[in-house]
Amino acid sequence: MRAARLISLLLLLQNRCRMTADQLAAELEVSVRTVYRDVEALSAAGIPLYGDAGHGGGYRLLDGYRTRLTGFTADEAQAIFLAGLPGPAAELGLGEVLTAARLKLRAALPAELREQAGRVQARFHLDAPGWYGNADETPHLATVAAAVWNRHALWVRYRRWAAPTDVERRLEPYGLVLKAGRWYVVAAEDGGAPRTYRVDQILAVQLLAESFEPPASFDLAAHWQDQLADFHARLHTEEAVVRLSPRGVGRVRERLGHVAARAVADGGVIEADGWTRAVVPIESVDHAHGEFLKLGADVEVLQPGALRARLAETVHDLAVLYGRQAARSQ
Repeated sequence: MRAARLISLLLLLQNRCRMTADQLAAELEVSVRTVYRDVEALSAAGIPLYGDAGHGGGYRLLDGYRTRLTGFTADEAQAIFLAGLPGPAAELGLGEVLTAARLKLRAALPAELREQAGRVQARFHLDAPGWYGNADETPHLATVAAAVWNRHALWVRYRRWAAPTDVERRLEPYGLVLKAGRWYVVAAEDGGAPRTYRVDQILAVQLLAESFEPPASFDLAAHWQDQLADFHARLHTEEAVVRLSPRGVGRVRERLGHVAARAVADGGVIEADGWTRAVVPIESVDHAHGEFLKLGADVEVLQPGALRARLAETVHDLAVLYGRQAARSQ
């Protein structure tokens, strides 16, 4: 731990030229007394570091004492700093490691590239999760990540959608994927084909001493792309014929997504009353029932009949419910 702190102190001085003991203590989250001891240790190790007393003083390195990382272009330096995601790194227990790595990289870059990398951090911030969803609680993520990194098997108690909902599994975790703010682990069960598990649905986990090796042909990125392609192929297997009010047409993308919006834009026909008739893909009657209710009276489902009947039944039940409430309030 102290060795890492000494390197961080050195790199801070390389980046900022001059810093007081108080500033260094705040950055390193240690006491000023610890900073004094660390400075003495660096000096004893031959680092050309000295301090100026008085107003405007502080610690600094002798001019020219700097390591440089050669071969980077400006675009490459910018891309590396743009790619850093401190939130996910912290969730994996790597927040301090990422900060230290970026600090080392910044210190090693030539001055002109260091300035451009700083502009990237000042002007771009990546926040992957959507607006309307709270971040999943993943208390077992660090354990799963350790198993992935060290190639150790896991025992998990996992909650799934199908009955029985809570099951126990021995998993061999091949890799972790962060998708839209949610963590997934790709793992094989008892040497079978890899499957995808949501980390937030792991109820309990135990790191096992048993080690494993994924198949030599397994590629995490390629596997995930295949999973996405399969997901989208199975997502919209049915269709619905609908009529949309002018306001409903404008709300399709927001309420139903870009696939339905594209279907309306490409194949919709405006009828005499100003409403638009279109055929939109749906996942299932159950799923579409909830989705179309988001549009309220701005959509009329014509087909399939089962979906139209479900919506009519729901609307009737709502009318009865609110009618009773209105009667009681009178």
